[in-house]
Amino acid sequence: MTFPLPFFREISLLVDFVIFFQGIVMGLIQAIRGMNDILPNEIAWWQRVEQTARMVMEDFGYYEIRTPVLEKLELFARSIGESTDIVEKEMYAFADRKGDLVSLRPEATASIVRALIQHNLHADPLVRKFYAIGPMFRHERPQKGRYRQFHQIDVEAFGVDDPMLDAEVIYMLRLFLERLGLVGVVLHLNSLGCPSCRSSYRILLQSYLADHAETLCPDCERRRHTNPLRVFDCKVERCQSVLGDAPILGDSICEECASHFARVKSYLSQLQTPFLVNPRMVRGLDYYMRTTFEVITDQLGAQNAIGGGGRYNGLVKDLGGPDIPGIGFAIGMERLILLLQQNQQVGTPSPRIFVAALGEASRTRGFLLLQELRKEGLAADMEYEGRSLKSQMRRADKLAAQHVVIIGENELSRGEAQIRDMINKTQNVLSLDRIVPTLLEMCGKDRKSSNG
Repeated sequence: MTFPLPFFREISLLVDFVIFFQGIVMGLIQAIRGMNDILPNEIAWWQRVEQTARMVMEDFGYYEIRTPVLEKLELFARSIGESTDIVEKEMYAFADRKGDLVSLRPEATASIVRALIQHNLHADPLVRKFYAIGPMFRHERPQKGRYRQFHQIDVEAFGVDDPMLDAEVIYMLRLFLERLGLVGVVLHLNSLGCPSCRSSYRILLQSYLADHAETLCPDCERRRHTNPLRVFDCKVERCQSVLGDAPILGDSICEECASHFARVKSYLSQLQTPFLVNPRMVRGLDYYMRTTFEVITDQLGAQNAIGGGGRYNGLVKDLGGPDIPGIGFAIGMERLILLLQQNQQVGTPSPRIFVAALGEASRTRGFLLLQELRKEGLAADMEYEGRSLKSQMRRADKLAAQHVVIIGENELSRGEAQIRDMINKTQNVLSLDRIVPTLLEMCGKDRKSSNG
């Protein structure tokens, strides 16, 4: 008995469904919620962002640093602030097998400061600027652009308190986003003053919040006693309505901090970097002082901050190092890539060259040719299943190969191969010993193995 082809297709779909259903019933292991795989069809975006970041940061004299993802819990409690949401609610903190309290890093600045102190990096005035790219971890409700494992590009500079550096760091952030072709973002700027002028503002704010205590949400009612500036981070509508008439920190900053902020704004204006002064922006970390900034978009819903940072002059000293100033910023890569995907397209990496071989001897010769092409720095691929030329050409087309080298039994016997230009639809016959140099020339590459 014979069966029509559609019958087998239906059977195949049924088998796929059964396997899928079995996976659910048998407890198929999936990724932890809020911790996502980055798949091959997405990776081109990540590579583009990372490569652009490295080029821009290194043009400005920054050195890459890589710190552990696991640190002592005390590091983040002391640096970020014990009354922040990050420390109170969001850190992946636990006791290890020896009972030591550790945490997956929720942000990068504290780790870089710890490395700066531990390895005495601050002693070298030529190496005080760093950047890092990697994953961070916060246990919060996953939503678009906000995940439990997320990735950041982090930039830190130490040892200079001049507002000129503040403007330069912000300008570097702007230049990075421009290199990516990002549009429709706004730079928000504020000054949080210094600890001295903030203490007087804290009294004013606590007094104001006490008069509206019955309106505040439970979290803000607690914050007004422990860390009243954190109330400005609250997204609850009734708290936001209360804050509309709250005293502004900028009215309380000292003359020195006001002068510093004025010079930052002046330098940014001279650099033709537009900004919006946002007097209610406080950022989410306790170590910030003086200049703070955020890059805001209206294209990602509630998660509207792509990145931000500021000055933290007392942090190095607080963590046991010398009393040197610092400034930096972090960019959320997931949000940045979401924004880029809404406005741009990026090609996926594909082999420039595909080797199509027919017959066992030709496949062996094609395999050796494939490795030689790769050795010379040319992206190339082939298939190993011995399929028909038509099938191989379909695969080359799906891979968007620019050139296909065809080696059949007849071509092999003559020591030749055909090169098909998939873009211009032309085809030439060449001797096998001319294939590699010809393809290098066609792809605009220099020979890598010429010196052996």
